[in-house]
Amino acid sequence: MNIDLSPRVALVTGAANGLGRAHALDLARHGARVVVNDLDAAAAEAVAEEIRRAGGQAMAQACSVTDFPAVQAMVAAVRGTWGRIDVLVNNAGILRDKTFAKMALEDFRLVLEVHLMGSVHCTKAVWDPMREQGYGRIVLTTSSSGLWGNFGQSNYGAAKMALVGLMQTLGLEGERNNVRVNCLAPTAATQMTQGLLPEPLLRELDPARVAPAVVFLASDAAPNRAIVCAGAGSFARAYVTATRGLHLGIEGDVAGALAERFEAVSHRAGDQAFPNGLLQGQQEMTLRLGGAAD
Repeated sequence: MNIDLSPRVALVTGAANGLGRAHALDLARHGARVVVNDLDAAAAEAVAEEIRRAGGQAMAQACSVTDFPAVQAMVAAVRGTWGRIDVLVNNAGILRDKTFAKMALEDFRLVLEVHLMGSVHCTKAVWDPMREQGYGRIVLTTSSSGLWGNFGQSNYGAAKMALVGLMQTLGLEGERNNVRVNCLAPTAATQMTQGLLPEPLLRELDPARVAPAVVFLASDAAPNRAIVCAGAGSFARAYVTATRGLHLGIEGDVAGALAERFEAVSHRAGDQAFPNGLLQGQQEMTLRLGGAAD
């Protein structure tokens, strides 16, 4: 399949370098008109010029994703020039790594503000236009640190897992208007990973090897509510699943029974990803109505 994004306008946040730059360049190579957003106006313009020199169309827009009025003004400017925004790639982010014991609450809030609320601001600004035009592709950037944890990244992990929850609900709400929302969990060498990994591994983790996942998630063929892991040219899909569980009754020492049988409760044979949270609750009622404890 050859993915052609030539009718589309794509906005990439934090696109002056690293993953964002790689996303912007690859989207442009596939024909999209690209909006390069970053705090650094000169660096954003340099990426936009790089796209134009290669024969593509691009504009730079400098603003902080934490500033909702500025984000709204950016979206209005893009729509005023190109008439629409079809693709939003929420990539902007920062790190403030420390163990939770040593972390200042200000650093916890700041990471949430950039990663979570920055994505909320940008998504909110394009949400109604995408719904009205009957087309939208939104990529939220999660992380293995959110999905599985990483020492010293409680703030980052919390923000990144929150984006999965945001995706799950927005994907449901946007589906009937052909607005599909997905998460990307990238593994790449960027400014945020300098000094953390050996140089040979960093070379393998070129951000350009992640960008094809974004092109796919920006396309007509995009899924909805998928978590796509990408790094070093490899791709996988992550799921939020639940085990079948056990009904332990409502009488006696249920807590003690749970402690004794927690290994059985945790058994992953037959685990599943639910289409929505209501159906997970229905499974619990199904176990209850099934009668005695297993």
